[in-house]
Amino acid sequence: MFSFLAYPACGAVAGVLAGLLGVGGGIIIVPMLAAIFPTQGVPPQYIQQFALGTSLASIMITSVFSTRAHNARKAVHWNIFRNITPGILVGTFTGGLIATHAPTLFLKIFFICFLGFVSAQMISDYRPPAWRDMPGFIGTAGVGGVIGMISSFVGIGGGTLSVPFMSFCNVPLHHAVGTSAAIGFPIAVAGTLSYIVGGWGRPDMPTGTIGFVHLWALLGIASASFVTAPLGVKLSHALPTAKLKRGFAVFLIIITLQMLWGIL
Repeated sequence: MFSFLAYPACGAVAGVLAGLLGVGGGIIIVPMLAAIFPTQGVPPQYIQQFALGTSLASIMITSVFSTRAHNARKAVHWNIFRNITPGILVGTFTGGLIATHAPTLFLKIFFICFLGFVSAQMISDYRPPAWRDMPGFIGTAGVGGVIGMISSFVGIGGGTLSVPFMSFCNVPLHHAVGTSAAIGFPIAVAGTLSYIVGGWGRPDMPTGTIGFVHLWALLGIASASFVTAPLGVKLSHALPTAKLKRGFAVFLIIITLQMLWGIL
């Protein structure tokens, strides 16, 4: 009963955040799943991998509905999507395979550091000065490779990295958020495949899993996220997202401190 309620709750929150803040629901899904999985028979040495792999799998659902909502508002730059996707696919798949063989402690510390970075970025609302245009295919694909690799290590759709990059290249903020939602799909696909391949045939795997993707958690998250993602998009065009981001940043700091305390 606990997991029956907890997994959809994760999905509902992730869907809203994906559309509202452009930060990717994985920032919330990963720590929530890492807290839930120990009660569901997931081996301790695999908890972070399962949280990351399942988060990326759920983003496949969230990104589709979020992208459709943004595209209806003409806020997706498909030319940027085409150029960045090859690098995204290579970087995410490679990074995911590395992460599946990395120690759980390393992945947790990496995630905590990333949460600290995201929190500082949101509180300061810092954006690099927009002084140049988008680079060509090679440059954009290269940046995509870096975004994909980092995203695979933290289980997110890449919005915290791709939105500042596009803003730096003179893409309007709402369009950067919309395009980031679309970019989240190839990140999620490549990341999910890497966590399935990397976790295939491991000993002591719980039932209802494929590689490092927990199917029951994925079903619960997906059942709610596809409903709330369009709601997040509507809210992003109606609410003062800068103030919301600062409030969310405080919440992320609390999660960061809690995870750090757990490690210590």
